[in-house]
Amino acid sequence: MKSAISAFDRYAGEYDRWFDTHPAIFREQISLIRSVLPEGGMRLEVGVGPGRFASSLGIRHGIDPSPALLTLARIRGVETVQGAGEFLPYRANTFDSVLMMTVICFMSDPARSFREAFRVLRPGGSLVTAFLEKDGEVARRAEAPEYAGRFLRYATFFSADDVTALLSAAGFSRIFLRHSLHGLCVLIAQK
Repeated sequence: MKSAISAFDRYAGEYDRWFDTHPAIFREQISLIRSVLPEGGMRLEVGVGPGRFASSLGIRHGIDPSPALLTLARIRGVETVQGAGEFLPYRANTFDSVLMMTVICFMSDPARSFREAFRVLRPGGSLVTAFLEKDGEVARRAEAPEYAGRFLRYATFFSADDVTALLSAAGFSRIFLRHSLHGLCVLIAQK
């Protein structure tokens, strides 16, 4: 994971500009997440990156290991903490919902991050995790070194079944699956 953090730190501006050069994909992803993310309450984005999703979805709190990306998130009005999803520096039962947007593929221990999300969620709270699915369109293209580029070369892709099993093991119940285009898979899990 340290190599991925280093790449995101070094090329934070390039990563952030990707959303400007692919506005249709970004709008589609925002629309999909908005359709499943509960409104209101205390919300956290784990792996907030440059804050594009948090700011667009009205999520006030974000955590990320990359200082350079956190600077961009703060500019977008997100209250940020530097840290990792595997060790959330929040009290138990703090948030009504947690978003993990295309971040689990870069985590050293996604199972632990799901346990941490479960811990910081209030009873009845929801975790929305969107990830680039193993064997999906993006994951297949990432097998080519020229496509994997600066970031996807560090990714580990998971299937929907893999992630569902990890969520269940973390204590989540009522796990729902929702797919989108471009190999993005979205799961919603409730505490």
